[in-house]
Amino acid sequence: MSAILHMAPGTCARVTAIALETAGVDFETRPIRFMRGEHKSPEFRKLNPLGKVPALEIDGSVLTENLAIITYLAERYPDAGLMPKAVDAAARAKQLADLSFCSATLHPLVTRIRIPNFFAGAENALIVKQTAERAMDEYFEIVEQRLSQGNWWYGSAWSAMDAYLYWVVWRVEGAGYDIARFPHIAGHARKSEELKQVKRALEREETMQAQLLAEGTAFQPPVVN
Repeated sequence: MSAILHMAPGTCARVTAIALETAGVDFETRPIRFMRGEHKSPEFRKLNPLGKVPALEIDGSVLTENLAIITYLAERYPDAGLMPKAVDAAARAKQLADLSFCSATLHPLVTRIRIPNFFAGAENALIVKQTAERAMDEYFEIVEQRLSQGNWWYGSAWSAMDAYLYWVVWRVEGAGYDIARFPHIAGHARKSEELKQVKRALEREETMQAQLLAEGTAFQPPVVN
């Protein structure tokens, strides 16, 4: 194997998996069992001291954080079309800002919508979720406007930015967030699921999830209504 992706089903490591599939990288996926605390184990912390996924072993290095991984893969495999070719430093910075929008603005809201009890306990989970949903509404209005101009974030060309957006939408939709109010976002998610690289990444997750369910180590976030 030329690369090893340490991940858990349903997490944002899906973004890295889609990027690897798009680039045609031969890679192996290895599950991190959160229910066993493997993400905090000494063995995994040697790969990622923060105890998070994804962690990607590739080309003799360990890369973490989707923004950094996508940036690396886009440069390492320039013909894969993971990100548009930047004409200058400003254009490249704008791409980094777009990816940061997913990782630093949308992603934290995803976790508060999906697992609010983790941040505030069961007694305060609902108010945390509702507050995060209102904040997400504002940002999804921006995304909706952007996607109304073309099929993908950058217009006619799919990119890893779309992979990150797809995961964000999938995650909150699964927590009961109503994306039907944003038809372009909903359409983007459904189009994403028809892409070959997305289907292959989802198949990897399904196989891993089945394994974890059989072991009794699959993570099931509590439902907050």
